[in-house]
Amino acid sequence: MGTIIIYTAVAALFFLMIAKYDIHMFQLSSYRYSRYFRWLVPGNIISRNRIFALLMVVPVIFPNYIGVGFATGITAGAWLVALREKFKTPLVYTMRVKRLFATTIILFAAITALALLFAGKWAIAAISALLLLSNFIMLLANFVNTPIEKAINRGYYNDAKRIIESNKNLIIIGVTGSFGKTSTKNYLASVLAEKYNVLVTPGNYNTLLGVIRTIREQLRPYHQVFIVEMGAKQKNDIKEICDLVHPSIGIVTAVGEMHLETFKTVANIQDTKFELINSLPANGLGIINYDSEYIKNYKGITSKCKIIKYAVENNADYKASDVQYGASGVEFTLNGEQSYSSRLLGAGNLLNILAAIAAANHLDVPLNKQKNAIARLQPVEHRLSMKVANGITVLDDAYNSNPQGAKMALEVLRNFNVGEGNKRIVITPGFVEMGTRQASANKELGTVIAKSCDYAIVVNATNRDAIKSGIDEGGLPEGKCFLADSLNHAHAHLAQILKAGDVVLYENDLPDNFK
Repeated sequence: MGTIIIYTAVAALFFLMIAKYDIHMFQLSSYRYSRYFRWLVPGNIISRNRIFALLMVVPVIFPNYIGVGFATGITAGAWLVALREKFKTPLVYTMRVKRLFATTIILFAAITALALLFAGKWAIAAISALLLLSNFIMLLANFVNTPIEKAINRGYYNDAKRIIESNKNLIIIGVTGSFGKTSTKNYLASVLAEKYNVLVTPGNYNTLLGVIRTIREQLRPYHQVFIVEMGAKQKNDIKEICDLVHPSIGIVTAVGEMHLETFKTVANIQDTKFELINSLPANGLGIINYDSEYIKNYKGITSKCKIIKYAVENNADYKASDVQYGASGVEFTLNGEQSYSSRLLGAGNLLNILAAIAAANHLDVPLNKQKNAIARLQPVEHRLSMKVANGITVLDDAYNSNPQGAKMALEVLRNFNVGEGNKRIVITPGFVEMGTRQASANKELGTVIAKSCDYAIVVNATNRDAIKSGIDEGGLPEGKCFLADSLNHAHAHLAQILKAGDVVLYENDLPDNFK
């Protein structure tokens, strides 16, 4: 009995480590069962943690101190590996995660206690099986917690609704799109702050719960404008946010082939993004990017609100012309009349500026203050921001994960002036969650890469074959493409080839639940 108790204690420590990893991957999968199972099966069902867990079965063969010693060694080794592992996106210990962790541990403890009481000599085997099935214990804990989470979220929702309804004169602006929404949100906030007291949803708080949290924790009676970024993974996600905040101005920055795995069709993506426009009142204002083909051809607008179109390439109400890029950024003319300048790079950022100008004009921000704010704009971190260190220029587009945005970033790289003998380098894992379009979209990316850079580093195995196929087809010289197993592997290789004067573009950065 003594060895069983010791083994149980060791197994409990090991389970804590595995449970933390399982919950981390579940969080990266947005707590959605379908996305988690796509990560879990088949490659990660026997992950490194599970291999360690499988070795914990050895005490079944040696149910004595030899087996306990082996289990202790495996546990110590697994913890050392886990402590050294670096994640790009760490586990965020929200209250939901803490409740999930607690319930998972309670379930493990309860099942373990039953095994000790009734399994007899098979107790060690039963506990070892629990370690192998830790994923499903965590998912069971989430299922158990679901009614609690729904009740808590409903309380938060009602509180946020009360706060919004008490701010009668608050101007609420919704911003959505397959890409460009975060940059547009921040640029618009900077311009409107010249006249108004502005609150924006921070970071990537673009879900219903993120908006609720922003309202409850940050919205105050003195705020005059609330800019709400609205993201979506499935239909009605944006409508849910609109039903809470009731925007009077809506901006749709782009519609692209993002999240086709969950949306299934581009038509569904169009309908979802335009849930924002269709939620606007008759006296509201919709601002849409007319250079986005799927916006331009959309016929499903039902709101009677005024629509303003903006573009660089197509005719629109707000059209940029005489566009000139230089070392200091971009200069352009709006509608052939007013000239503007900005430090930002790329056609995508120019479109985002146009959206901000359209909203600022509607809200009567003085022209000179608009121009001053736009001239001071700084790139949003990880969205085609530029840094120079030790003679190396880094174009950071790591949060851009769509084909259109990637093409814009690669166009900037292609046109970037480098000295003789210097290289334009791109590092990318490609795109995910594009359903049946994923392989072809990544092959197209490879073709564009081949025409835009001197050296390519493809990260991770998810899209490796498709991107490499496009690179070969695009004509990048042999030996100028390196296939890296991870971002750390890519950085190690980059250090060997990099020299002062080179330019490196980071295009997208998949989270840890994509390999």
